[in-house]
Amino acid sequence: MPGRTKQRPTTPDTGTTHDTDTDTAPDAAAPPRFVLWREVLIAYAAPAVMASAGGFATGQSELRIAALTTIAGTSALVATLVGLRHRRRSADSWAARGPVPLLSLVFGLGCAALALGLGLAAAELLPRIPALADSPWPGRLRIDLPLSAAIAATMTTWRWRASLPRRRRAH
Repeated sequence: MPGRTKQRPTTPDTGTTHDTDTDTAPDAAAPPRFVLWREVLIAYAAPAVMASAGGFATGQSELRIAALTTIAGTSALVATLVGLRHRRRSADSWAARGPVPLLSLVFGLGCAALALGLGLAAAELLPRIPALADSPWPGRLRIDLPLSAAIAATMTTWRWRASLPRRRRAH
């Protein structure tokens, strides 16, 4: 039966016991731990590589620069903030009990909305600085910040929630 341990048979020639428990299924293993520094590293590296590759493929030097700054930087910052928030949650919190897709969607949209507000404000205010007046960089913030924040918050939330032990449901 799944979940029960089998008796250890003895080997006839030596009399020693050995473990023959073959009921351990992969789903019985503990979920991987949520390690914040790994989440932040992936949140920075993945968009940096992908957006840089897109910048090289299309010949857009502006995208290559944004890949390492506003796109990947926003992703890493959001992953850090969301990950720190999740680590402080108790196992009985609403976030630990809710359905993973809905929870990830809520965090993704919430972070995207906040980042959109910041991106719109920055796109209006930064061009007023003389050094940035002719730069196309502030205009990219309207797209880079909310998109990066949504992806990072969604992925971090999903991975955090997947790292929690599954609760047994009553049948």
